[in-house]
Amino acid sequence: MRIFLAQQNYHIGNFELNAQKIIDAIQQAIEQKGDLIVFSELAICGYPPRDFLEFADFIDKCYETIERIKPLTQNIAVLVGSPSKNNTPKGKNLHNSAWFIHEGAVKAIVNKTLLPTYDVFDEYRYFEPANEWNVIDFKGKKLAVTICEDIWNLTEDPQYRITPMDELMHQQPDLMINLSASPFNYFQHENRMTIIKNNVRTYGLPMVYCNAVGSQTEIVFDGGSMVMDENEQVALELPAFQEGLVYCDLELGKEIKSKAEGTIDPLVQLATLDAERGIDKIYSALITGIKDYFGKMGFKKAIVASSGGIDSALVLTLACHALGAENVTALLMPSQFSTDHSVNDAVELSKNLNNEYHTLPIKDIFGAFETTLEPVFNGLPFNVAEENLQSRIRGALVMAMSNKFGTILLNTSNKSELATGYGTLYGDMAGGLGVLGDLYKVQVYALSRYINRNGVVIPQNIIDKAPSAELRPGQKDSDSLPDYEVLDAVLFQYIEKRKGPEEIIAMGFDAALVQRVLKLVNTNEYKRNQFCPIIRVSPKAFGIGRRVPIVGKYLS
Repeated sequence: MRIFLAQQNYHIGNFELNAQKIIDAIQQAIEQKGDLIVFSELAICGYPPRDFLEFADFIDKCYETIERIKPLTQNIAVLVGSPSKNNTPKGKNLHNSAWFIHEGAVKAIVNKTLLPTYDVFDEYRYFEPANEWNVIDFKGKKLAVTICEDIWNLTEDPQYRITPMDELMHQQPDLMINLSASPFNYFQHENRMTIIKNNVRTYGLPMVYCNAVGSQTEIVFDGGSMVMDENEQVALELPAFQEGLVYCDLELGKEIKSKAEGTIDPLVQLATLDAERGIDKIYSALITGIKDYFGKMGFKKAIVASSGGIDSALVLTLACHALGAENVTALLMPSQFSTDHSVNDAVELSKNLNNEYHTLPIKDIFGAFETTLEPVFNGLPFNVAEENLQSRIRGALVMAMSNKFGTILLNTSNKSELATGYGTLYGDMAGGLGVLGDLYKVQVYALSRYINRNGVVIPQNIIDKAPSAELRPGQKDSDSLPDYEVLDAVLFQYIEKRKGPEEIIAMGFDAALVQRVLKLVNTNEYKRNQFCPIIRVSPKAFGIGRRVPIVGKYLS
């Protein structure tokens, strides 16, 4: 049986684009004598559609796209993800489904059973889970079709009471097929491979796995579609972060496979933060996130507030790599507290990247603000108010440039800063997309070194110098925060590992430091709640995947 995998980058709600990609792939598969072509989860509408699913017109367009596909299936079968209507009187109005279309007709609809509600997922909000399980008969073989999360219950700690493949095995299938929209994080490729192996080992059947690729606002899909044979060998695997169409000729044995005995491999669980882990894939994910955010939103050009610090340097570099240097502008806004070497470093970086840059000093503007505020500040000493005022002046200037020239401001705040509230609302926290918001500071350094692996792009002085906001004379980040190596280690345990203060202290961290850091995280939730979307690269990013109360008392 010749089975094609279509790993494609969809655009949520762009039915014409999605349909054309799907139709083109079907036609190519027909030309190459394909028997079956498999697309990813909710390919028709794009994943995750979220509240678009509440619009009847949106669902109608899904059905209209299915109608466009039907005539192409006379000589090939198509498995494609799309919402389907729940035709029973009980439960949610929709299912998350895999549509099996052949000979010009819908032959079967398989509904997703396991509907995740953790992290970035909220599927039970919209979909009714499956309550019956049937294989699909095709060319004398029985296909066990599942959707994404349906195969993820084979772990040491299963989250669900039902495992769909257990139910399907009663009908003696020959092949497992899974349609996925499985987002990237720097653990995910290994965990995905483990899950697929666990299924193949447990059920003694080969698996065809088709995943989405591309970015949808903050969520990045890395693809990694593959075919694994019954001996747990990868017969083919598509490249990460790239669209592709490939096929595999599977010789499905006539004998019925019995359920195999075997241990369940554990998923990756890092005990501590590894700054270098998956850094090449993180780079690709961020490039994909920027490129697709601009492309799918119809944006063309970006602007970055370039300070001569490592965060803005990294964002500017990533933007130039993703969009082309000709589409990126750097705005340098030195104050009287900015050092000459920071300004020089920022200029050198833009010359290395060959992007446009402008310098707008803020000393006189800051002085005008001080004069205006003097009657109410009444001689009070310089403090955080004046520091934040500089940041807000820069925010106003860079947003003025954004408005005037139609550029999108890329935010430069990293995860360490966002976690501890080390940023200024309506100042350096402004932006349309958070590029580094899911990277701890130590990962920012690691990614900068990765970018410089084949030659200096980011000036070495930017990487080597002590980080500083330069909002007062001699200021260093370490004046306000613990050293980043220690801070990030504590933050990783609290945010990614969800460990409480006593558990973290028991790991050997200073008790007062832990209490201070965790209090900073919790009391600054109100700032993060107002922040722009963040490109997700970790298992637990700030944003839609982490929901904690703004006014909670825990550790505050």
